[in-house]
Amino acid sequence: MGGPGLGYRTVVEVVRTIAEVDPSLAQIPQNHFCLVDAIRSDGSPAQQERFFAQVLQGIRFGNAFSEAGSRTVTEFQTTLTPDGDGYQVNGRKFYATGALLAHIVPVVAVDAEKRGHLAFLDRNAPGLTVVDDWSSFGQRTTASGTVILENVFVPKSDVIPAYLAFERPTAAGPISQVIQAAIDAGIARGTIADTIWFVRNHSRPWTDSGKEQASHDPFTIQAVGDLQLRLHAAEALLKRAARAVDHAVAAPDEDSVAAASLAVAGAKALTTEIAVLATNKLFELAGTRSTLARYGLDRHWRNARVHTLHDPVRWKYFHIGNHALNGIKPPRHPWL
Repeated sequence: MGGPGLGYRTVVEVVRTIAEVDPSLAQIPQNHFCLVDAIRSDGSPAQQERFFAQVLQGIRFGNAFSEAGSRTVTEFQTTLTPDGDGYQVNGRKFYATGALLAHIVPVVAVDAEKRGHLAFLDRNAPGLTVVDDWSSFGQRTTASGTVILENVFVPKSDVIPAYLAFERPTAAGPISQVIQAAIDAGIARGTIADTIWFVRNHSRPWTDSGKEQASHDPFTIQAVGDLQLRLHAAEALLKRAARAVDHAVAAPDEDSVAAASLAVAGAKALTTEIAVLATNKLFELAGTRSTLARYGLDRHWRNARVHTLHDPVRWKYFHIGNHALNGIKPPRHPWL
């Protein structure tokens, strides 16, 4: 179909590198990558040929997946109703990262049997409204706001049965999650770099240390060493997880997909922990001066605290432990 055919090891490293500098920018194409895989996995040959050609021409996919008012993240109220040679889509979405800047807004909508489909809608389709109302204190420039869908027509040729990706073993879930973990790893690495820079150049040594420079304080040195080790461990698990995802994409079965999900869960757990820890430690080690608005270092904590809420990391530990103790494979859904 064209394109370089690079693996997720490369995607993860690119996303992590961008997130070191701007995690909002790193998050915007996350759904685009997942949608390319959804087309590869469940699109018809004609859909693959058409959509992949558009991607190679620079078309960007946004997303309108999650809903703020549903009981859980896997339940959807947006409907897909048959209408002649297509469907009508009606509903309201939130957390629609990338939709504001996209050419095409893929929407998750359920049919009469509550099965989820992906409807690929033109950004300017009649009845589709993207509202720039994202007001979170972190990841501010992802524009992850509202998408309103009022009798939006979509031809059958632009609808993919997304539910099929989770009725059989596919890497759909691990692909989504490993990119999220890469963003958190990037936040952590960028934060630790700024911590080291600030301590070296602006922080004062504590009076009891007897040192001339804050960077010579033994407790600061120990704390930075701890952060570095935790970051290296998280990045090692992230690389391992990306390899497992590549393997699951190449040879999907119950075992390879479960292995990818568990590997990604481990990476997500550690990248979450180091992102939150590093962004807290920044201010502890750098001192009060580091909170001044002119430095803008609060962005690290705000971005880490918001992005790591994407899905509860406590459940990553549960699935890893449940597999280790009881041999139970993790469930298949977009959040694992």
